[in-house]
Amino acid sequence: MPEPATRGWFRPREWVRAAWRILLFLTLFFGLALVGNLLFARALAGLSGPAVFLGSGLVLVAALIAGAVLMRFVERRPVGALGTAWTSRTWPEMLLGLGIGAGAIGISALLLVATGSLRYTFEGGTVWFWLDGLLQQLWIFLVAAFAEEVVFRGYPFQVLAQTFGGVAATLVTSAAFAVAHASNPNVATFGLINIFLAGVLLSAAYLRTRSLWFATTLHLGWNWAMASVLDLPVSGFELIDTPLYDPVVRGPAWLSGGNFGPEGGVAGAVGILAALTALFLLRQVGVAPEMTALRPLPDG
Repeated sequence: MPEPATRGWFRPREWVRAAWRILLFLTLFFGLALVGNLLFARALAGLSGPAVFLGSGLVLVAALIAGAVLMRFVERRPVGALGTAWTSRTWPEMLLGLGIGAGAIGISALLLVATGSLRYTFEGGTVWFWLDGLLQQLWIFLVAAFAEEVVFRGYPFQVLAQTFGGVAATLVTSAAFAVAHASNPNVATFGLINIFLAGVLLSAAYLRTRSLWFATTLHLGWNWAMASVLDLPVSGFELIDTPLYDPVVRGPAWLSGGNFGPEGGVAGAVGILAALTALFLLRQVGVAPEMTALRPLPDG
């Protein structure tokens, strides 16, 4: 394993070794995902909640299997070293991540309310129906967030971090994260910049804890609170109609994000930066001893 002090971009052997490991992961991942999509093609049609849940689940399973195979047979390390091991800090990490993510998008929403760019009107429904919807949607967003984290902060990210350092891995995978959202509805330049910043935030979440659980629940808290609680679009998609109230978004799109949702404007950037600040200020954010003992790929 290379020492942190020797990391750099001008080491051809390390380039080759990192490249073939990542290529092997991508081959396994896309192969498994393709098989899953062929098997469940009919159920995956459309953008309904069950279809999104199943599609995210197939991506998650494919990425977990590919990462596990490479950790076990190429890296010769425990599979949990990928960031999926359950440790004494996992539950606190998950609750903290959920709180940071939801709190950050809450700050964005408060900014929009304070500037007159967001208000709510009442509509029909019951509190029980509202709560039931929030719980069901929590599971859908959990699987979707976990899938994205295993793909973008999982094995390929960790190989890059091991080889070239955390900053380089963060920049490369955050750019890939933004590119993956480039075809979303109503996307614009500001939205892609914020998606890149979100990639930086989630990369920092992993690097600070070596836990994909923490990164996942931070991601979950942001998306779930934005879509289910605030009833706002997530990265251009508006798949949920929360009962009891409807949002009315006004003002300039550069602030509110317009039809892309808060991630498309200044308000979203403020929330992301608030979450990033929390990662480095909160003493509760750190690496569990059990995770260190498993020898995760990024070693510093």
